[in-house]
Amino acid sequence: MINRLVKTVLLALGWGVVSMGLAQAQTPAAACPALLNHTIPRLQDEKPQSLCQYAGKVVLVVNTASYCGFTPQYKGLEALYAKYKDQGLVVLGFPSNDFAQEKANNKDIADFCENTFGVKFPMFAASSVKGEQANPLFKQLAAQGATVPRWNFYKYLIGRDGKLVESYSSMTAPDSKSLVGAIEKSLGTKP
Repeated sequence: MINRLVKTVLLALGWGVVSMGLAQAQTPAAACPALLNHTIPRLQDEKPQSLCQYAGKVVLVVNTASYCGFTPQYKGLEALYAKYKDQGLVVLGFPSNDFAQEKANNKDIADFCENTFGVKFPMFAASSVKGEQANPLFKQLAAQGATVPRWNFYKYLIGRDGKLVESYSSMTAPDSKSLVGAIEKSLGTKP
């Protein structure tokens, strides 16, 4: 009876049971998709963060900048995140100075985002998003056919399966019908 209870608990926790009654780790049900299989420093403290933690979620990747005409989109991105995060959406911000419109250091960028727009969605350390110096996520997005950012606030929607759904230019506002519709459709799919 106790052995059966132990086996049930171990299985519920994601552990397999071998014939001798010992637990053995199983492969996770939702393995990290290649597109998210990167570790990138967090903006606030530059501690490495695995993007695999977002596997199974709908992910909106955005290259950002503090001194851009599109910078007010932070407000709309935060609103999207707040509205849909409990349904499985995560917005990921990637500050970049590729277009000479970003602050000099990560602390200043983090303070600006939080104090000016109340950004709560995950942000990552400043990096390049185009060309040979692009961070690995943006290189992989381009390899999957996404439009390389031509300016700040390009958006890339990744489905729960970890595959690129669509890319959007800076001109696509966070509350645009096409983007919101694609997000809602992606959220409606099972992980």
